[in-house]
Amino acid sequence: MKISGNSARIGIAAAIIVGTIGWLAYTGYGANKSYYVTIAELGGMGDKAYHSQLRVEGFVQPGSIEQNGTHVDFVLNEFESHSPKASSGRLLKVTYKGSEPPPDTFKDDSQALAEGSYGRDGVFHANVLQAKCASKYAPAGPNKPGAAPAAAPVKPSTASGAAPALPPSNQTAAN
Repeated sequence: MKISGNSARIGIAAAIIVGTIGWLAYTGYGANKSYYVTIAELGGMGDKAYHSQLRVEGFVQPGSIEQNGTHVDFVLNEFESHSPKASSGRLLKVTYKGSEPPPDTFKDDSQALAEGSYGRDGVFHANVLQAKCASKYAPAGPNKPGAAPAAAPVKPSTASGAAPALPPSNQTAAN
């Protein structure tokens, strides 16, 4: 069976298009891949740290934020400043040059995530900066300050066969 010239051209064009899409997908995947590392792990990565897109998380060292528009320099610590381990925590100087200013929750002792590359100058050059909400926004637990006391469990009345009594907070004035 003989293949016509038109069919051959269409087959070659389709192969080129599929090959180009495959190559773009492969290179795009590699370019957008970033490794999540701790500050301690960053120091042990060796030469690989300088050639990889990385994400590093830590706590903003109090008093280290220097902001000029959307450009921010600060220091990340492994531990919060009020932690007993804070003085022995590893520090990482970060410079952020992004198109947007840092979020409002980015302040001293906030937990921050910087995405970028580690330079041979020992500075982490971030192009994405995220700050996690402070713990004051977390719901209070049963033993934490500000938590409402737990209501006593309601036991159904079995002697009279009547419906169980509602706790006082759920009763209405009509009852």
